[in-house]
Amino acid sequence: MDNADRIADGHYARKQLHCPSRVVAWSHRSRFELARALVAPYAGGRLLDYGCGDGTFVAMVHASFAETRGADVDPAQIEACRRRLGDLRGVSFGLTSDIPAGGQPWRVITCMEVLEHCLEGERRRILEELASLCTPHGRVVISVPIETGPSLLVKQSMRAVAGLRGLGDYAYRERYSVVEMIRAVAGLSVPRVVYTGAGVTGPFSYYGHKGFDWREVERDIADRFRIERRLFTPVRLTGRFANSQAWFVCASSSRRTAESAAPYVDSRAGSSSPACAKTSRSDASAARGAPPRRPAGVP
Repeated sequence: MDNADRIADGHYARKQLHCPSRVVAWSHRSRFELARALVAPYAGGRLLDYGCGDGTFVAMVHASFAETRGADVDPAQIEACRRRLGDLRGVSFGLTSDIPAGGQPWRVITCMEVLEHCLEGERRRILEELASLCTPHGRVVISVPIETGPSLLVKQSMRAVAGLRGLGDYAYRERYSVVEMIRAVAGLSVPRVVYTGAGVTGPFSYYGHKGFDWREVERDIADRFRIERRLFTPVRLTGRFANSQAWFVCASSSRRTAESAAPYVDSRAGSSSPACAKTSRSDASAARGAPPRRPAGVP
């Protein structure tokens, strides 16, 4: 089985990358295209995909790295990754809880579509962990969905259409009341819904997408890293207002100490902005390990 077939055999690829909805497929493919471009400068080093899901990204980039490891919270998912992808050169999979503290650091770490599902305390703990796992001159690439502003209207419409077509688990998407939608589109807060799942160490709590504000995560990231770049997908030139994902390329915590006064680049505008400062689901650091019928992914 070649690499493309291995990827296509994963549940994420079947649901999203090869979704019959061209918009859903295009949006998700654009994420991986950008992620591959962002980690490319660190080829030859060691890459950790924190919250690897079905291993799609690991399979996509492993040939460029000396070692590639996928980590997730779901033991069944990790075993499935090992069976499907474990024989690829330099590839390994394991639970996030098994990543050794104080072990050999990673040159580049990706954490994609994970933090939005974490309760606030767990989210901050994971960011601290990512900082500790990265080499002093390494980079951490983080992506989260945009669930506010005009983008939310488009996303909820696409989710509704996908649900009507019986695609994936979009039929179980989270709903907004009229007032909640108006508040979310206006950039105001909407109460988040807490779900319960079964983890390795017992039940855990996690969020869906509803009420998530990527700007809160940006503040948490900036408190632990120096944000070098902020990007948006799938249409990078339109910025936050017409996109589904926000991306952050972060210097490791040791670099932030020495360079905390440096600005980060907003790639949408090609200008510099001062880094924000501010102020994770136990066993829920990767929501792709959540139970069935959890809130659907975003188009």
